[in-house]
Amino acid sequence: MPEVAVVFAPGCEEIEGLTVIDVLRRLGIDAKMVGLEDKEVLGAHNIKLTCDELMGDQLLEYDLVAFPGGMGGSQRLRDNEQLKQLMVQRNQEGKWDAAMCAAPIALAHYGLLDNHDYTCYPGINEEIQKEVPTARFHKEITVVDEKAKILTSRGPATALAYAFKIAEVLGVDTKQIKKDMLYDYLAQNI
Repeated sequence: MPEVAVVFAPGCEEIEGLTVIDVLRRLGIDAKMVGLEDKEVLGAHNIKLTCDELMGDQLLEYDLVAFPGGMGGSQRLRDNEQLKQLMVQRNQEGKWDAAMCAAPIALAHYGLLDNHDYTCYPGINEEIQKEVPTARFHKEITVVDEKAKILTSRGPATALAYAFKIAEVLGVDTKQIKKDMLYDYLAQNI
């Protein structure tokens, strides 16, 4: 089974990170909560999260590294030099990475969205365009750029779609879990 790390920074959108962890663990994927600066992380809505490990070189070993959004958390992800170096190296090694909501600003700052497709929270695309004019914004719920091996999504309400897409790009079938979690029912009745 694939291994996934979700990097939690102070000020993150809790629902966006925990949804990924929850869905992937239900699928039997080894999903770890990784604290950017500490194993104890306070999210944007004052939910205290306890991570499995602290960010370090082990991020190079994961099949996919995912970022939840939240403006404060996303800015911390963007501005962390060690994380930037690790993510650039992962990209050079052809490994999958994912970011949602405001977090694609980190990928843009790292230079990973250059000439690639992405999506993000409405308005964040304007900030990304200033940093990376060649990045191509789309309004879909999730956007997968196969060439860059980057997956992006829009915001809190798209967290389930983001989690399922993470599993799918790693080759895991999500048909049954979508049914079990009533995702298909929701999609048909909204």
